[in-house]
Amino acid sequence: MLEVLIGSCAGLDVHRRQVVCTVIREGRKETREYGTFTRELKELSVWLCREQVELAVMESTGIFWKAVFASLEEAGIQGCVVNARHVKQVPGRKTDVCDSEWLAELGRCGLLRPSFIPPRDLRELRLLTRYRRKLSGIIAGEKNRLHKVLDDAGIRLGCVVSDIDGVSARSMVEALVKGGFTPEQIAEEALGQLRKKKDQLQLALEGEISDRHRLVLKKIQSHIKWLDRHTALIDGQIVAGMKPYQEEWKLLQTIPGLDALSAAMLLAEIGVDMSRFGSKDRLCSWAGMCPGNQESAGKRKTGRVRKANCYLRSLLCEAANSARKTQSQFQGFYKGLVIRRGHKRAIVAVGHKILEIIYVLISRKEPYRDPEIDYEALVVHRNAPRWIEALSRYGYLARLRRCP
Repeated sequence: MLEVLIGSCAGLDVHRRQVVCTVIREGRKETREYGTFTRELKELSVWLCREQVELAVMESTGIFWKAVFASLEEAGIQGCVVNARHVKQVPGRKTDVCDSEWLAELGRCGLLRPSFIPPRDLRELRLLTRYRRKLSGIIAGEKNRLHKVLDDAGIRLGCVVSDIDGVSARSMVEALVKGGFTPEQIAEEALGQLRKKKDQLQLALEGEISDRHRLVLKKIQSHIKWLDRHTALIDGQIVAGMKPYQEEWKLLQTIPGLDALSAAMLLAEIGVDMSRFGSKDRLCSWAGMCPGNQESAGKRKTGRVRKANCYLRSLLCEAANSARKTQSQFQGFYKGLVIRRGHKRAIVAVGHKILEIIYVLISRKEPYRDPEIDYEALVVHRNAPRWIEALSRYGYLARLRRCP
C-alpha cells in the first residue's frame, strides 16, 4: 500500500469535447464528466473547489489541456501536467474513467513529476514567438519557389547572388517582371561588391521569360513583402513583451550567437525561474539537447537525442551556428568536435553548452564572460589612446620622461 501524501486529489482525462474527472478524498471516490466549453470548465473548477482539491493532475494531451489548466489556474487550484509516457495504464484496462482514477491515485502518492508550465504571460508570448517561426518558414519556402521559377525560365540569378531576396537581386527580379530591359540594363541594378560580377550577371539573366513566369514572380515577391511586414510587426510585439524581463533578456544577449530577438524567443520557452528545473542537466534533458540513455544488459544501444521542445532546440542550433563563427570558446569547441563527430552532432553539442551557460547566467544574474577573451586587454586597447592624450594634456608624460 502506497503512502498517501495529498488528502484530496483530482485526476482529469482531457479530450477535445469532454473532461472525465475523478476526485479521491479520504477513501471517497467520485467521477464526473464535463464538456470543454468555457462555462463548463468553470463549473468543473467550482466543483473541485467545493471538494477542496489540493492538486489536479492531467496528461499533456495535444493542446486540449491548456484551456483546462488556465481555468484551474484562474480558480486558484494547483494544476499538474504530466508526460503521458510516464503514466501509462496497463494494457486491456484502459478507459476514460480508469485513466482519471489512475492519475488521481498517482498524484495522491506523490509519484508524478510535473512538466514545466511557464506563467500565463510567457505562455501568451509563446503564441507570438512560435507564430514568428512559422512565418520565417513560409518566407523561406517562398524564396525557394522564387529560385525554381527563375530556373524554369532559364535565368540563373541564384548561381551568382548569395541572397535571392537581397536589395540587388530584388531590384533585378522586379525589372524582369516589368519586362522591356536587356540583361545589360538589369545587371546595372547590382550594388556594392556585386558590381564586380556584372559580366556573370549578364550571362545569368539571359533567358526566355514568359508572361506566366512574370505573373508568378510578381505574386511571390508581393507575398514575401507582405510576410516581411507582418514579421516585423510580430518582432516589435515580442520585444515589447520583454519589458518585465529586462535583466534576464540583456544577460542572454551577452552570449555570442544570441541577438535581441533570439534571446527573447529563448526566454519565452524556458522562462526566467531556473529553480523550476533544479539543475542545468535537467534543463538540457527537458530541451532534448543531451544524449539519450537506452541501455540493457550492459549494452548501450543508442545515444540519439529524444524528442522534446522542438522550438527551443531549433533556436539553440541556430545560436550554435552563429556562435561557432565568433572569436569565442564556442569556435574552438566546435572545431574540436566536428572532425570526430560531424557537423550536426557538433552543433547540438555547442547548443547544449549554450543552454548550460544560459542556466548559470540567469541563476547568478551575471553577464557572460568568455574564458578565452582577455577583457582587461580589450578595455586597455579601446581606451589607451584617450588615456595617453589625457596624460599628455595634463603633463604626466613629460614628468615621466624627466624621471631617471
